[in-house]
Amino acid sequence: MSLYSKRGVSAQKEDVHEATKNLNTGLFPKAFCKVYKDHLGGDDNFVNVMHADGAGTKSIIAYLYWKETGDISVWKGIAQDAIVMNLDDLLCVGIYDNIVFNSTIDRNKNKIPGEVLEQIINGSKEFFDKMGSYGINIHYLGGETADVGDIVRTIAVNGTMTARWPKNKIISNEKITAGNIIVGLASYGRSVYEAEDNSGIGSNGLTSARHDMLSKYYAENFKESFDNSLSDEVVYIGKYKIDNAMHNNLTNTNIGKMLLSPTKTFAPLLKILLENNFEKIHGLIHCSGGGQTKCLKYIPENVSIIKDNLFASPEIFKLIQEASKSDDREMYQVFNMGCRMEIYTSKDFADQIISEAAKFKIDAQIIGRVEASDKKKLVIKTGSGELIF
Repeated sequence: MSLYSKRGVSAQKEDVHEATKNLNTGLFPKAFCKVYKDHLGGDDNFVNVMHADGAGTKSIIAYLYWKETGDISVWKGIAQDAIVMNLDDLLCVGIYDNIVFNSTIDRNKNKIPGEVLEQIINGSKEFFDKMGSYGINIHYLGGETADVGDIVRTIAVNGTMTARWPKNKIISNEKITAGNIIVGLASYGRSVYEAEDNSGIGSNGLTSARHDMLSKYYAENFKESFDNSLSDEVVYIGKYKIDNAMHNNLTNTNIGKMLLSPTKTFAPLLKILLENNFEKIHGLIHCSGGGQTKCLKYIPENVSIIKDNLFASPEIFKLIQEASKSDDREMYQVFNMGCRMEIYTSKDFADQIISEAAKFKIDAQIIGRVEASDKKKLVIKTGSGELIF
């Protein structure tokens, strides 16, 4: 059993998929988000999408960082994580404007004071204002903040996004076909709308990263930061403290900041691509839970995906792999490994995507291709070999 499983989490969410297997799959079964008929307006030319996601256990790292350093501003990044994990999922079905967002925050009031809530709420508004300047209008309609200390040890920051969208402008992934190429968008670096360099961590795999990298000091001093029923052998087994400085290509950073890099959105870039070249985009996959294997759930049954030119793995993932001693197979199943968005398209459109991405200072490159196959399959070629899923 992997360390990930021993900690009570699953990268593939097998239990969730089993529990929901009998639910309606929506109008487009291969679409990244479930798409419904227009219940809000009753117009057959429109569809409704409601999506829910959040920052996950990344909020615990923010809690530790805040407690250790006194820097309360890290909670603004958690607000962005909860929003982007929704927004970039909606982007994958073609939705980039006129979106409604509601936040859902569960906290232990004895651990999380009002000042933290203020940072999260203000951080949300700042992010929405920033996206609005790029023509991505997200309407913040409040939400629920519950004091549930009997359930939550620290805080859980989540949200829902809802949109009504033209049915003929939905990316359903049904057009993904043999001969397509895959353009990847890098999760790391500093885009024109980011204030700091981004490690690329995103919001997935943070349970693993936290326990594998941070030291037993946190188990001893912050018992509210983990499930106390877990075996000591999987709890905070790393060598780092959260403020340990790192000397690498990221300036003025430390382990905590690398783990807390806010999830980068690709909304400004994808808005331009979808507005001007909708027909050329055959599929979109957000490499979130499931990492580089996420595509297997959404591609057609008669193709294989070959990823043989992924970005070089960013430093944060090298540090996590070194600390956890995980093999490549587990790393690529849990983390985005530097590529968090895949655009499936024809070869003649790839250069234009890469050129548009460069305007936003987002690294982009052809990471792979789609081939005909009698059985759905994914092949990932790494520096140390080939992984088949």
